[in-house]
Amino acid sequence: METLDLEQSVSFKNLLLATDFSSISKSALAYAAAIASRYRSKIYVVHVIPPEPRMPIPMEVSFPELDRDRRQAELAMQAFVSGDQLKAIRHETLLPRGPIWLELSELIESHDIDLLVVGTRGRAGLRKVILGSVAEELFRQASCPVLTIGPAVPAGMGTELRRILLATDFGEASQQALPYAFALAADSNAALTLLHVLMPSPFRNIGPYWYMGRDVVEAHETAQRNTLGRLKQLIPPERKLRSDPELLVGFGLVSHEIVRIAAASQADLIVMGVNRAASVRVSAHLPWATAYEVVGHAKCPVLTVRA
Repeated sequence: METLDLEQSVSFKNLLLATDFSSISKSALAYAAAIASRYRSKIYVVHVIPPEPRMPIPMEVSFPELDRDRRQAELAMQAFVSGDQLKAIRHETLLPRGPIWLELSELIESHDIDLLVVGTRGRAGLRKVILGSVAEELFRQASCPVLTIGPAVPAGMGTELRRILLATDFGEASQQALPYAFALAADSNAALTLLHVLMPSPFRNIGPYWYMGRDVVEAHETAQRNTLGRLKQLIPPERKLRSDPELLVGFGLVSHEIVRIAAASQADLIVMGVNRAASVRVSAHLPWATAYEVVGHAKCPVLTVRA
């Protein structure tokens, strides 16, 4: 396996912050502002107004001032961006009306967005999200990376990046995520950890006892050595990090191990690739929807990069 070329540019010129004006959206705003300040980005703050319900009797004349939803959204947006966080940052507010995902995807293309920032809420992970049922679509279908502040991220958590965890499965999506992890670590002077999770070796059932045979132990150790070698090959020969990346191999359920190791290492950001699903609404409920589970339980933001 060849060492990956990380010379491709990682740009954060234009950020799109999707908000419903909730408290978790304020946390998302803090992260967007921190990134914009570092990379001199412009932030587009968007709230998508739901489509107008169909009227049983067509109205011949419609006056914008009578649009209660829009007036409320305008007032909420004014309050949302009125704080100090955006004073020194170029920003623009947007209030489109229509289906949420359709409007966001069009904005990503028309404004050349490099990063979509969203905040989620709800005890059941992404089952309750500021953007409703389109949560999975956001980080599986968006043509740009997505930074998600999930429901387990503590309120008021600082935005400084001191340790970044890159979770990789060595696939195409992980290769796309790799430059972002290295660039953010270098620009933030953060420590970087590369993690790959393996399924644990099975125990042998010998009567009433469970026993891990020597051959199983050896296979376990061999898999770990081989994986560490593959992780090492991901590191470019010339890198601008404060220290050599830490290489870790986890064993267990992938999403659980990523969340556990991120918490144990006090990671400030998880970076991972996601594969585009044929049916995002179905994939959200499948056990292998790793990104869905990580975003829902991680105690730090998650940056997902689509293949």
